[in-house]
Amino acid sequence: MGPKAKKSGTKKKRITKADRLKQLQEEEEKRQKEEEEARVKYEKEEMERLEIQRTEKEKLRKLEAKDLERRNEELEELYLLEACFPEAEKLKRDSRLLSQWKHYIQCDGSPDPSISQEINTFISLWKEEPNETFEAVTAKSKLVLNLIEKLKLILLETPSYDLQEKNIIQYQGSILELQELLHLKFNIATEILLRQASTLADLDSGNMEKVIRDENVTLYVWANLKKNPRYRSIRFSETQIGFEIPRILATSDIALRLLHTHYDHVTPLGPVPTASQEHTSTVTYFGKDEVKSVEAAVSKHLQEEYKEQENESNSVHEEETKVEEQGGIEGQTSSVQEEPEATKYELEMKLLSETVSAAQLLLLENAPEKPYFSEENEVDLCQFTALGGVYHLDILELPPQCKPRKGWMIVEILNEGLQKYTYPPETAENTETENAFPPIEVMLEVHENVIFFENPVVARWDAEGKHWKTDGISNVSYKSEDRLITFSLETFGPVTLIQDAHVNMPYQSWELRPLDVNKVLLTVTTVFTEIQIQIKENLCMLASIKLNNKKHSSILEEKWMTPVSFIIALKEAGLNIFPTGHSHFYVVINYKLPLVEVKAYRQMALLSSAFAFGWSKWNTVCDSGKVVFQVREHLPKEEPIQNPNWTLLMFSGDRAQSLKINESSDAFSEALKEETEFHSTLYHMVKDFASKEAMKKVRCSSCQFVDSVCHMLLSARLLSYS
Repeated sequence: MGPKAKKSGTKKKRITKADRLKQLQEEEEKRQKEEEEARVKYEKEEMERLEIQRTEKEKLRKLEAKDLERRNEELEELYLLEACFPEAEKLKRDSRLLSQWKHYIQCDGSPDPSISQEINTFISLWKEEPNETFEAVTAKSKLVLNLIEKLKLILLETPSYDLQEKNIIQYQGSILELQELLHLKFNIATEILLRQASTLADLDSGNMEKVIRDENVTLYVWANLKKNPRYRSIRFSETQIGFEIPRILATSDIALRLLHTHYDHVTPLGPVPTASQEHTSTVTYFGKDEVKSVEAAVSKHLQEEYKEQENESNSVHEEETKVEEQGGIEGQTSSVQEEPEATKYELEMKLLSETVSAAQLLLLENAPEKPYFSEENEVDLCQFTALGGVYHLDILELPPQCKPRKGWMIVEILNEGLQKYTYPPETAENTETENAFPPIEVMLEVHENVIFFENPVVARWDAEGKHWKTDGISNVSYKSEDRLITFSLETFGPVTLIQDAHVNMPYQSWELRPLDVNKVLLTVTTVFTEIQIQIKENLCMLASIKLNNKKHSSILEEKWMTPVSFIIALKEAGLNIFPTGHSHFYVVINYKLPLVEVKAYRQMALLSSAFAFGWSKWNTVCDSGKVVFQVREHLPKEEPIQNPNWTLLMFSGDRAQSLKINESSDAFSEALKEETEFHSTLYHMVKDFASKEAMKKVRCSSCQFVDSVCHMLLSARLLSYS
């Protein structure tokens, strides 16, 4: 039975040829059916996709048409709002004139440094004053430094189109004369002090040591009266500041001077940016006969300017560029031509509006070439900055000492005055003699008001080449906790400490937030620090600094200054967040078209009373003709929100839109956010989702406040350097 059953089972499994064909046919039919279903499904999905795409395109086309239709109206409204910039400039101009008048009627005896006759008289009279003590010169230096500061501010605060070449030469000449005379007076005062060295000698060492401290200058002087060959370690007033001198100096008639000027009168004055001829227009009050010719000149100037902008922004849509030519930064060219009966004031403001816009664009201009240096070890002052003032290190020949004679003090006065001791001597030729003149070890204290984020680099002044150099300096050691720096110097002379000017660039993030009416807080976060700046009306103040997430106190806190003065003060404190035209050679930047940046900053400043703006990671992804940042309504009296709801905006200079993506999205997309529209300005873009109260605050903003915020944004260049 077993084998038989097995045979029977085998027969059941066998498939005939007809069955196989039938099975294959069924499978083929099934496959064809599935393919047909897949094809129908694909066609349906493709039709739906195309329909959605067509609908989206149609929607975008309608939105673009709507944007284009209202563009002139929006630009005209923006032009009226941006009238605050020429108005602020006019107030600054009036303030400068008022300041001159106040000085004139004050009659306090101090000269007006901008008037050459007054400053020249002051310099001549001071030159003639003999035998001033160091304390007297120090007291006079406060006035001199104030005059120098005023002249520097005139050069920096006066718009380039108001500065004439002869004025620049005059002001810079006065600055140099005052600087040189002040240092000469300190030398004469030092000589007078050293003549009395023997009467001021220390009882223990027999040598003279003197320290004079002031807010602007600190003098350390040591006179070698005993010439003890074993007395080589010199420390001033129980500090670590001093020198280690070789035997040859310990046995010589010399004095050592460390004159620490907390200011820098050694580094050459930088060039003053001046407007090119076509951008220069001196605003005056015009008579009726001159109006037409001025209008024609302005119209031609604008057309040429916008042609240049078109060439620069060739990546922008052709249609948008055409409107740009018509609209420009301030509005439409035709607006000048349409008003032949314009009043003097209106014409003045139109001209001033254009010159202000050109000056703002000039702030973002990148230098075409990197500075070239022919000498090795020369400090590139475009890359590095001197901080903490200058340490004037001198080995001086000890002058003849005062001698008492019958109740009189007799002193021999040398005609040549204070003489420097040459070290090492120029006659040293053989090796043995050279070994007798080793480098001198110097210990200095870093100025307490300066922040070094990295170990400072020591640089010496090359008097022949007129620049700072880093050679001839060895064994540099820095103790950051004690703020002491030690190094060996081959030849004495002026020394300074330098730091990379771009140590805080590029920034990691930033935020601009309203605090009160006409008051905002700008926060810039870098690799090393977080800097908070308050801006109100036409003033700025350092609110706080954080180093390693810990609050750091600064002398600048709670001190309100004008924007230009404030920027200078921050730079001098080592807190540089203000790029120059050369900075792009030393920092990897996120390049944006200057015209787009200017427009963004101007409109952000306009809105800053009621809206907060913040950094976006997508700004580095979009092309150079567009900027991306976050924005949200933030009324000053609101409590701080833990996780605020930001809107992501993209702006191309003449088109603003809300983006569908957010900061946590996986990829960048320019897709428009649902239920939003295109607008020609940021102002009208945020108006779509803003409250009436917020827009009311925007319209009530002070022109000086808006101008100050804009100036700070232009100076920090947050959209390119973060």
